[in-house]
Amino acid sequence: MSPATKEMLARVRQLIPPMLEKFHKGQLGRVGVIGGSEDYTGAPYFSAMASARLGCDMSHVICTPTAATVIKTYSPNLMVHPLMRSSPSSASAPVTTHPSAASSSSGEVSPSDVAARIIPMLDRLHVLVIGPGLGRDPLMQETCALVVRAARDKGMPMVLDADALQIVQRDPDLVRGYGLAVLTPNVVEFGRLTAALGVDEEVQKAKERAGETAKVEALARALGGVTVVQKGAVDQISDGKVTFAVDLEGGRKRSGGQGDTLTGSIATFLGWRKAYLDGLWEHGGKVKEEELVGLAVFGGSAITRECSRLAFAKRGRSLQASDLTDEVHTAFLNLFGEVEDDSSGARL
Repeated sequence: MSPATKEMLARVRQLIPPMLEKFHKGQLGRVGVIGGSEDYTGAPYFSAMASARLGCDMSHVICTPTAATVIKTYSPNLMVHPLMRSSPSSASAPVTTHPSAASSSSGEVSPSDVAARIIPMLDRLHVLVIGPGLGRDPLMQETCALVVRAARDKGMPMVLDADALQIVQRDPDLVRGYGLAVLTPNVVEFGRLTAALGVDEEVQKAKERAGETAKVEALARALGGVTVVQKGAVDQISDGKVTFAVDLEGGRKRSGGQGDTLTGSIATFLGWRKAYLDGLWEHGGKVKEEELVGLAVFGGSAITRECSRLAFAKRGRSLQASDLTDEVHTAFLNLFGEVEDDSSGARL
C-alpha cells in the first residue's frame, strides 16, 4: 500500500459512522438495487449483500417477479420487491412508451406504468444502484431511464453499472453534469462509452500527454463531472477534475460478479455520506462536502480489492463472486478497524 493510499484511507475513515446507541434503523444507509431478471439473479444479490455486509441498515432489491422468487431464497436479510417488468416474450410484440399506450387486452405495459410503481420507493431510499442483472430488455432499460431521471430530480446518489451503462450510452444527458452519479464500467463497457461519447481521439491524445489516467479523466469530463471508475491493476477514479488511484493488492482471479461487490460497497459509503452531512455524530466537519463522493468511491474500491485479495488467498483459481461477499467485514476491519466515539462524542 502506497503512502498516498494510506492517507486516502484515513480520509475515508472520517465519513464512516461510529456505532452509537442513539442511532435508529435506517439512519446509516438505505440502499436500493435495481436489476435482476429471469436470467440474472446473482448480480443484484451480490451488490445488495455487499452493501448490507459493509454496514448499510437496509438493503433492497427491485427486480422482476421471476427474479424475486429466486433472490428471496438466497437470503432473508434482503427486502425484495418484484416491481420491474420485462417485455413480452414474443419478439414481434412492441414495447409501448407511454402510459396511454399500454394494452390491457394484450397484457403489455409501458415503461411509464412500471416506473410509476418504483419511483414512489425513492423517498424511502438514500442511494440507488442500477444495473446488476438488468439485462438488455427494452422495457426494463426504458423503465430504468425514467427512474434515473426521477432520482436525479430528487438529488439522490446513484451507481450505474453493467447494462445500465447501455442507457448512458444511448442518452448521456441522463447523467451528464450530475455530480452524484458514479459509473463503474469494465474494460469493454468503458470502451463503448468513450466511443459513444466521441472522446476516443481526445483520450488518445491526452494519454500521450498525461498517461493512464487520461482515459478516465476524459470520459468524466465528457459526462460533465460524473465520477467514473476505470477498473484495472490499479483502479483509477476521476470526476474530470480530481483523480485518485487505488493501488491496493487484489486477487488474480477474474470471476464474473466481482464488480457487484464494488457497486454495493460504493453505495454504502454514499449512504454514509448522507449520515455525515446530516451530522448524526460529532465529526468536526473536517471533510468538505465536495470531497465526499470521491472518498466514498475510493472506499468502495478499496474494500472490493481487499475482499478480492482475501478471497483469492483462500480459494485461488476456484474463487467465485460469493467468496468476496464472505470477506466484506474482514476487509473493512483490515482497512479501517473499528470506528468508535468516546462518551463525549469525540472520534477515537
